[in-house]
Amino acid sequence: MTGRGQLGFLQAATVALLLPAAACGPAASGGAAGTPGSGLTQIAGQPSLGPVLATCEVQMVEGNGLGTNGLTGNGICQNGLGAAGLDLANFDTASFASWFNANPATAEMVVEYAYRCAAPSGKSVTWTNPATGVAYTWTGGLGLAPSWAGGAPATETEQQLVSACLAALVNKYGVNVTIAVEGRTATGARIPLTQNELFDYPVREACFFGNLFTNDGVFVGLDHWAWPDSISSVRACAIDRQAVGPSIDCPPMYNVDYCWNRCTRDWTGTFYESCTFNGVTYKPLTTRIALSDVYRCGDGVCQISEHCGTTDSADSCRSDCGLCP
Repeated sequence: MTGRGQLGFLQAATVALLLPAAACGPAASGGAAGTPGSGLTQIAGQPSLGPVLATCEVQMVEGNGLGTNGLTGNGICQNGLGAAGLDLANFDTASFASWFNANPATAEMVVEYAYRCAAPSGKSVTWTNPATGVAYTWTGGLGLAPSWAGGAPATETEQQLVSACLAALVNKYGVNVTIAVEGRTATGARIPLTQNELFDYPVREACFFGNLFTNDGVFVGLDHWAWPDSISSVRACAIDRQAVGPSIDCPPMYNVDYCWNRCTRDWTGTFYESCTFNGVTYKPLTTRIALSDVYRCGDGVCQISEHCGTTDSADSCRSDCGLCP
């Protein structure tokens, strides 16, 4: 990694997706069951990850992706989106240290998630911060981008898969949730299924795709028919009431309707091989969730994705959350 431009992807990921949970939260308080900011999105069969991922606010999402100057929120959001990659095998440069030390907590989170997505299980890298002497070790997991994790420039396929992985891990509410991630790595190998994965995570959730390296943006489609207003989930970033257009619940993601209208399924029907939006074809990842992470207004529990009100919709769930003060 040499030069300022090669930090672009980490800047893009930080701006677009990887901000502290306080940057995005429930629209209103309703006595929800769960504590925002206390949890994380976990991949089935993978070791525990660190701090929660969340999104920041967006002023404008263009039809072809993310507006380069449209992000607001805290100081990190105001940097705009980068357009280049990062050599994950070579952290020992002044430019990386400068970027990392501008916001160490967030930077550590960005690298942890990016490396977990990119590198295979059993691979790790350790970097010692020259400013503090603190050593950080990041471990691999899904192995979506082995070439990039090994020190080579990220291929376009690797860029797309790591971007999709980061998007899939966004956690709006900051509560514990485990998802199943399915698809192929950049080498074409299928991501291995854990034992009973399809049984334990029977709810088809979403497809994620895009490219944070090139500033295309990140996109999400529903992998199920739209649910009634009474149904909600802690996975708000994947299950959004806005069917097409800028995400209401989790900007700067862009909703692209149903996955099957944009994507091609694999021969087993388990995941999607490719998705096309605005004339660009991407390698996506497909997610599934457990039934226990799908909530219904009227089940007697005011969930974190539900709010007080006067109706039986999740956004105004009187039966579970009561009337608003």
